[in-house]
Amino acid sequence: MVSGVKSYLKNYLSITKKDWNGLVVLVVLIILVLLLPYGYRLFHKDKVINFNQFNADATLLPAENADNDSNTGNTKQPHPTLFAFNPNHLPDDQWRKLGLSQKQIEVLKHYEDKGGRFYKKSDVQKIYSITPDDYKRLAPYIQLPDGATAIIDINHADSASLVTLKGIGPAYAMRIIRYRTKLGGFYSKEQLKEVFGIDEEHYLLIKDQLKINPSTIYKININKSTFDDLRRYPYLSYKQANAIIQYRSEHGDYDNLDDMKDVAILDEATLNKIKPYLVFK
Repeated sequence: MVSGVKSYLKNYLSITKKDWNGLVVLVVLIILVLLLPYGYRLFHKDKVINFNQFNADATLLPAENADNDSNTGNTKQPHPTLFAFNPNHLPDDQWRKLGLSQKQIEVLKHYEDKGGRFYKKSDVQKIYSITPDDYKRLAPYIQLPDGATAIIDINHADSASLVTLKGIGPAYAMRIIRYRTKLGGFYSKEQLKEVFGIDEEHYLLIKDQLKINPSTIYKININKSTFDDLRRYPYLSYKQANAIIQYRSEHGDYDNLDDMKDVAILDEATLNKIKPYLVFK
């Protein structure tokens, strides 16, 4: 009985040579895994942080930020050149020489494009992009013409002359010239209020700086005019211009403005507007 049990246990607990070899390999692998962290630390030392170098690198950060600011237009000329200047329509490169950044210059140009103009030194200080330090530095060099404002003939003035008017910038100057060309000249100062953007306030600001010579107006012979000649006038609609031509074809030449009153769709207000531009012989 006892010998039977021993035989059973021996057979149960016995392993083959193959199993034994596998067990040895497993144990070796477990030992290697356990020893791996110690081996890593033995052959790979942690890098010691050099705080002196870290602090040196940190001091470079403001300089790098300053370089980034240059992309936003805030960079100023490090050594500005100061000279006497008139701030009205001063070129960008001149503002830069005086030490202003691109963003400051853009604000100044936007002010001028909207019709802004500097009449006295303190007007420059009112531009929000000009800092108190900038103004203090520039003020002694600002030069603005003194004396009475020159009177401009609105029918002969070029854009350079027009921008010298109070409240008139380059955009308004070009609109005035385009409208003047379309009309053939102004016969009244108040016609300026027909220019897009020039309201009563603008008109009152500039009217005393202007004069008009009505004899320079370009006129057309109403009895020889074509549809295109008439259509260019902003006072006449397509239908009115066509009606003038058709009535002349059917009834003959116009002798005077009263003859044109027979054109049904022409009212007296329209006739009075085009009268200065017409000749009948």
